[in-house]
Formats: sequence, structure tokens, C-alpha cells
Amino acid sequence: MYPKQNLNPTDIYNKQIEELKVVEKKLQKRKRLLAWLRFLSLSVSFIALWQLWQVGIAIAFVIFFVFLGSFLFFVVKDLKNKDEIENTRLLIQINKQEIGILKHHFSDMPDGLQLKPEHHVYANDLDLFGKASIYQYINRTTSEQGNQILADWLLNPSAPEIILQRQEAAKELSSLVEWRHQLRAHGITNPVTSTGGKKIETWLKSKNKFINYRFWTITQYFFPVITLSALTLHLLEILSSSLFYPLVILFFFIAFTITKAIKSEYLQLNKIVPELETLQNSIRWIENKSFHSDLMNQLKNNFKSETDKASASIKDLKKILERFDYRFNPLVHIPLNTFFLWDLQQITTLEKWKSDNIRTVSVWFNALAQTEALVTIATLAFNHPDWSYPSLSTEYGVFFADNLGHPLIPIEKRVVNSFATAGEKQLCLITGSNMAGKSTFLRSIGVNMVLAMMGAPTCCRQLKVSPVKVISSMRVNDNLEENTSTFYAELKKLKQIIDAVNNHENVFFLLDEILRGTNSADRQIGSIALIKQLIRQNATGLIATHDLELAKLSSEFPDNLHNYHFDVQVKDEELYFDYKLKRGVCTSMNASLLMKKIGIDL
Repeated sequence: MYPKQNLNPTDIYNKQIEELKVVEKKLQKRKRLLAWLRFLSLSVSFIALWQLWQVGIAIAFVIFFVFLGSFLFFVVKDLKNKDEIENTRLLIQINKQEIGILKHHFSDMPDGLQLKPEHHVYANDLDLFGKASIYQYINRTTSEQGNQILADWLLNPSAPEIILQRQEAAKELSSLVEWRHQLRAHGITNPVTSTGGKKIETWLKSKNKFINYRFWTITQYFFPVITLSALTLHLLEILSSSLFYPLVILFFFIAFTITKAIKSEYLQLNKIVPELETLQNSIRWIENKSFHSDLMNQLKNNFKSETDKASASIKDLKKILERFDYRFNPLVHIPLNTFFLWDLQQITTLEKWKSDNIRTVSVWFNALAQTEALVTIATLAFNHPDWSYPSLSTEYGVFFADNLGHPLIPIEKRVVNSFATAGEKQLCLITGSNMAGKSTFLRSIGVNMVLAMMGAPTCCRQLKVSPVKVISSMRVNDNLEENTSTFYAELKKLKQIIDAVNNHENVFFLLDEILRGTNSADRQIGSIALIKQLIRQNATGLIATHDLELAKLSSEFPDNLHNYHFDVQVKDEELYFDYKLKRGVCTSMNASLLMKKIGIDL
């Protein structure tokens, strides 16, 4: 069992902000102190050199280098302190952001629209991606790979055992507020991108051009011996300048000719060092944490190897690439490359790193992405302690919800409903007036089923559900590019439902206003035929409609078709909605009143 939070999320976030601000003040104070220490140590080093020069050159230089070393020490300390200040500010920002999201201010979060499939059985109907979407509300991933993993979890229902594993992991992570926020802070600094990941993947698949060839191995070791021998002989005045300098020019051209051959491989990994820094810090943060849940330990184990931890291996790769970047400082790179074949030394080290890690890098990226997606679920659970993790039924067609609501409706405006259905051939017909809440109710069921099937908590007091795939036909648009009318677009969506039902797949369908794109007669005939076909094929789902004639089918199928409704109250020609689901057929409609209000004379 994992500890249950005693305070509400806003109080915890505010407490974190207060504590972090105290830390920031201490760091700012240390920053000012380090600035003075840098100034004093550098000043004393030069004053000592000046004042002690007459006493003795050796003493003067010893004191000079002692204080110069102190100066460099304080510089390193100051850079580390600066990083801590930036990290603290970022953690404060994350806590403030969470408070804003709790107030339903999340429009500045990534909306994931680029991850939305062009055609999907429920993504568009349930507002999974885009502005004011489920993805925008819940997402806390920072890497592009994490974004994609979260989208995949939303778009594809998981197996029961995976759902339970994610629930257990999320329960553990939800209590680790500071740990989750620090992981996000590491990821936000320089987000890991798919481009960076593809660069590494392409490079890993490329053939080694140097370490597998004896010529380069011999050159790597013997060339520096020759160049340094020539330099030593010249310093000992055995090798004259007239011979030495032409040799240096020859060494230079040989070295930089080899560099040209190396450049193409180096460019494959160009400019990914900041992302490697993020990858290293994020993975190290996971490696250093002890977990109890099976899934988190499985993911953590992906960062282990026979020789070293993943974070240490990534640090090695980062250092190699940083040494390659000496090329941008000619004063350093030219002598190093001329006398040591610096670029050849680095490329052989780089290719050895590739050979050692070729099978594990993609695993690291995937494990980090999954961890970020689990942090998303855990944050959702922490922010909504009144939500519940669903229990899974082994029977088909079970949906039992107590106080079910829509996650994207703020709690002060949210109206909850309890609803249950179970078994095959169970269709629920929901009638009601315009704006009474039929579509929102269908979306509430659909969204919560999607959350349940990815292992997340759901917006209800209690939920029991069968592992199923949602299929919906609610929001249908024409497509001019494909020359598709609204009616034909809906028929395509209905065919997906019919095919899935005919194939006896475990699906739960949601239909809103069947066949709205055709005339009323054909619409009614087609709707009745579809309902009967769905019953014959043992389908389970909900249908929302204005057509009260469809409700009469319950007399023909009393065990299979159940009527529910949302109604409206009219007082002094004003409409009042309670958005509460009720049994039976709706008897109050509001279309005529709405038409009157816009000026249609009835």
C-alpha cells in the first residue's frame, strides 16, 4: 500500500513553492559571496605576484598559482550554484503551473495536435488532442518520445495485466511529488527530441570505418610517437628548424586530411550534447531512486548493463563529443590534431562506444519515455485524490460508474451521474432535448473508459469496467479533399462499428444522432435497422438521439434496449437544465422554444 495524501494538492504545491523560495534566497546569497571570493582570489594572485617578485620568482609564482587555483575553484562552484538557482526557479515554475492546471488554466500546455491520427475510432469524438483536450490537460512528458508514448497509450487500450502494472506504478509515483517534479525539471531544460534520437539511431546503424581496420589502429598509436619524437629532438637541438618545421607542416596536412574523412561521421551526432545532458540527468535520477512497484523496477533495470550504468555511458558519449568540439578553438585543436591525431583518437573512442552500446540505446530512450508517461498518470492521480482507479471485470460489457463526470469540466461546474450496464446485447438509448447533456454524457463515458484502458485514474467515485475498445460516431465532418459528404463520412464510421461487432471484438460503442445526414424517413428506417442488427450481434453500447420513435423498440426488445433521458424544465419561457440522467423516455423538448427565441414565428 502507498501513503494517502492528507493535504489537498494546492496546499502541497504552495508549501513546495515557499520552501523552494527559501532555498533560492540561500543560493542567491551564496552567489554574491562567490562573486566576492572570485574577485579577491584573482586580485590577491596578481598582487602577490607583483609584491613578491623581488623576494623570489619561485615564491611569487607559487603564491600566484595557489590563489589562481582558488579563483578557478570558486568559478566552478559559482557555475554549479548558478545551475542550482536555475533548477530551483524551474521547480517553482512547475509547482505554479500545477496550481494553474488545478484551476483549469492549461491552455499554454502542449496540445499534441501533431500526434492526432487522421483517422481514428474515437480520438476526434472524445477530444483527445488539440486545444482544451485530454492530452493537453494531463500531459507531463517532456521528451518527444514521451509525448508519443502517452499518445499511444491514449489511442490504444492496453491488456489487463499492463493496466494493473501501470496503476501500481502510478500509485507509487503519485506520492513522490518532489521526485516527479525534479524529473520533469531535468527534461524541460533541454528536451530530448525525436530528431536527436534518430540521429543516434542512424549513427548506431552505420558501419564502423576506423576501429575495425588495422591501418587506422597502427596510425593511431605510431603517428603520435613520430611527431612527439620529432618535437623532442628539435627541443634537444638534435633536429634543426629547417627540417623540423617542414615536418610539422607535413604532420598538419596528414592530420587534417584524416579529419576530413572523420567529419561526416561526427556530423551525424552534431549538436546533440545538450540533449545528452538531459538524457544523462534524467536517467541518473531514475537510477538513484529505489522503487517498490514491479513496472518501475523493470524500467529501472533497462538502464543497467554488464559494464556500467546507462547514465555513466551517456556521460562518456557526451565527453567524447565535447572533445570533438575542440575543433571550434583553433589554438587548442591545431596543435592537438597535428601532434596527436586528436580527431582520430576521438573517432576510435566513439566507435568503441557504439560497439559497446549498440543494443541498449533504443531501450534507454523507450524506458525514459514510459517513465515520463507514468509520471503523467501519477500527477493526474495526485491532482485528483477524489478520482478512482478502475477495477477490471472479467465479464464482457460491464460498465459500472458511481458519480461519473467529464475530466475537462471544472469541478464547480461538473454534474456527475451514476450509470451501469452489463452483459451482451445491452443497448442504452438516451433521449433528450437540445443542450440537455446527452453528448457530454457519452463523452464522459468514452473519456473515462480511455483513461481506464491506459491505467489512469478516472473522474468518478468508483468505476468497474470490462477491458474493451471504445468505438464512437459522434462528431462527423465532411471532407472536401476526399470529396466526402457528411452522410458518407458517418457511414464510414458506422461501418467500422458494424465490422468490429460482426467480428465479435470486445468493443463498447458510442453513437450520437445516427444518420443525421439524410432525410427523416430514411434516417428512422436506417436507425431502427442498425439497432436491431447490433442487438442480434450481441453488441453493447450507448445511443443518443432526438428521435423518440426509436425508444419504442424497448417494447420489442425489453431485455436488450434500455431507455434513459435528460430533460429540461421550462419556466417563464426560460430553460433550466439539471444535466442529470434519468430512466425512461424524455417527454420535454426545447427545440420550438429555442427557435422562437431566435425569431422564427411558429
